[in-house]
This record gives sequence, C-alpha cells and structure tokens, in this order.
Amino acid sequence: MTDVADRATTGFRREFGAPPAGQWAAPGRVNLIGEHTDYNDGFVLPFALPLRTVAAADRQEGARWTVWSELSGETIDFGADEVDEPGRVAGWGAYVAGVVWALREAGHDVPGARLAITSDVPLGAGLSSSAALEAAVLTALVDLGGLDLPAERQPRLAQRAENHYVGAPTGIMDQSASIRCRDGHALFLDCRSEGVEHIPFDLRGAGLAMLVVDSHAPHRHADGEYAARRKSCEAGAERLGVPALRDVTVDQLDTALARLDDPETRRRVRHVVTEDQRVLDTVALLRAGRVREIGPLLTASHVSMRDDFEITVPEIDTAVEAALAAGALGARMTGGGFGGCVLALVEADAADPVADAVTAAYAEQGFRAPDHLTVLPAPGAVRLT
Repeated sequence: MTDVADRATTGFRREFGAPPAGQWAAPGRVNLIGEHTDYNDGFVLPFALPLRTVAAADRQEGARWTVWSELSGETIDFGADEVDEPGRVAGWGAYVAGVVWALREAGHDVPGARLAITSDVPLGAGLSSSAALEAAVLTALVDLGGLDLPAERQPRLAQRAENHYVGAPTGIMDQSASIRCRDGHALFLDCRSEGVEHIPFDLRGAGLAMLVVDSHAPHRHADGEYAARRKSCEAGAERLGVPALRDVTVDQLDTALARLDDPETRRRVRHVVTEDQRVLDTVALLRAGRVREIGPLLTASHVSMRDDFEITVPEIDTAVEAALAAGALGARMTGGGFGGCVLALVEADAADPVADAVTAAYAEQGFRAPDHLTVLPAPGAVRLT
C-alpha cells in the first residue's frame, strides 16, 4: 500500500505543484462465489483484495475536475458541461467523470478537485479495477465536499456511474465490495435488498491460503457476451413470471426448467439458481468455521459456469484443472468470464507448488505464463491521510 500511495502523492506534487489534502484508497475484489447472480437480484460473497487504487486529491475552485493517471500518463480536465452530457468524457476518464455526474444527479454539491490516480489492481484481470477507481474517487470527493452520503448508499451511486455514464451493465457487487468490505471477512450481499453481513473468513486460522491466478487470457467478446447473458436471464425470469431469477429456489428448479422451451435459456437459469444456493451453502459453512469444506462448492461453481453459463475459456479451465490435480481443495473462475482470474483454495504451504503446477500446465498448452499471488481478505475504501 505504501508504494502505490507514495506514487499518488508524488504524482500529485509533480502535476499540481503542491501536496494533496489527502489520500483515499479503494480495493479490487475477488468474488469467492456467486457469479452472475448480482444482476438477478441474488446473492454474492466477495472479499476485498490488498491491491488498491489510490486517489491523492485536493479541492480546486469552480466546477472543474483535473485528473492525472499514472497508468496512462495523461492529465484530463473537464467541467460541469462535459460531465452533464454522458459521452463527452471517454476512456478511463469516463469512470471519474461518471462518479461526478452521478453525485450531481443525486443532488450533491460536488467540489471541484484535482486528483492523481495510481493503482496496483491489474487491469483486465477480473479483479474489478474499474470499481476500485470509482470508489477511490467517490470517497475522495465525498470527504473533500463534506457530502452527506453514508457508506451504505455509495455503492448504488457508483454502480449508476458505471451503468449509465460508462455504459457497462454491471450489477451492484463490485462497488459494494470495494466500499463496504471488512478486514478478515467476506461480504455476504443480498443484491435485492442491498443488506450485508460480514462473514468471518479466517484463512490463516484454518491453515489455508487463497491463491489467485491471473490467467492473462485475452477477454474474448466479453462485453457483448456479458450483455447477452444478462438478457437471457431476464428473458428466463419473464417467461417464468418472477421478478428475477433469485425468486426461483433449487426445490422449484426442475419445474421451472420444464416451462422453458429454449435449451440455452434453461442452462442460464440453472446456473443462476444453483449458484445462489451455493452462495447460501458457503455462507453457512463459513459461519460455522468450516472453511476448508467450501472447496467442493467452489469447484461446482466453476463447472456450472463452464457448462451452463458458458463463460470460461481454455486458459481458465486449464488453470482450474491443474490446481485441482495439484491438490487444491477447490478452484473456480472469478469475475464476469471470458478471461480473468482463477481462485484456488489451498493448504497454506501448498500455494507455490499449486501455482507451479498451473504454470507448467500453461507451458504444455502453449499459453502465455500466468501470474499469481496469495491473498487474505482486506478492508474496503478508506482515507489513508
């Protein structure tokens, strides 16, 4: 954290000739289980990563925002006129402008600001770098302006920025995880009520580790396919006469599937309904302190994503299979699919051997070598200084 925060302050001083008023950090996330259930009003169980995006910031006069990004090397500047017309600010700047827009749309008097953005959340890895950026900027602006926006209302506003300003049809999970997670816990989120419960997730105490493998698989048609999955789920719910697929239980699943004529829709519905149940089963095990018993649920989730939701790719499946063959207690893809990362629940002393097995399997298939790290659940968005 110190390095990425120091870089933000250094960048701010260089770009703006003065120290920032403070630093605000927000994490990336991995979803332990509950994939593509969020926009179906279902249940998810993410936890925050120790990888963070940092916004060093200070106020400036007028309704203008000047933002430097370490990643792009660019400095962009926009005012209220550009912000209030979605599409005027593009690229990475749209995530920043979208937050300003959403705050203004909600009636908040957003302060003009200068910001320097740094991050160690990998882009394109399915670790929610976009939500980390939104949450870091949001918490900075809320603090700088003294805005009346409690933490429980912030994820929905950040999601609105991404949905309506950036144009990405994401659910509420990513922003909720980045803003509301707690150290040492997973965030059990009901995506309909937005109620949360912080579930103890003591990997170290159980003698376990969570290995995160970045597959480096190129995202193949990810945006269009994500939208297609969402449309299919909505069509299934409409055909079944329910507000969302969350309203179909596992006990009702066979009857529900028999009412659907389209085989693809049946597969999509089956994934969502069974995935919601897997989240509930995982939560029950974690509440009871039975951490190592969640492994088979993680693996079953991956099989469902592979076969019913059809969102995995060869690199991802290879990583899961190699991790399981090397002794992982469970493994699954995490994120929206078509690339991204794999989670593997492993014995604490087995993280490196399992990672080495995945790397060897990649070499055999001629894939680009993956990266990996081991993580523990970290806190959500916070002011650092």
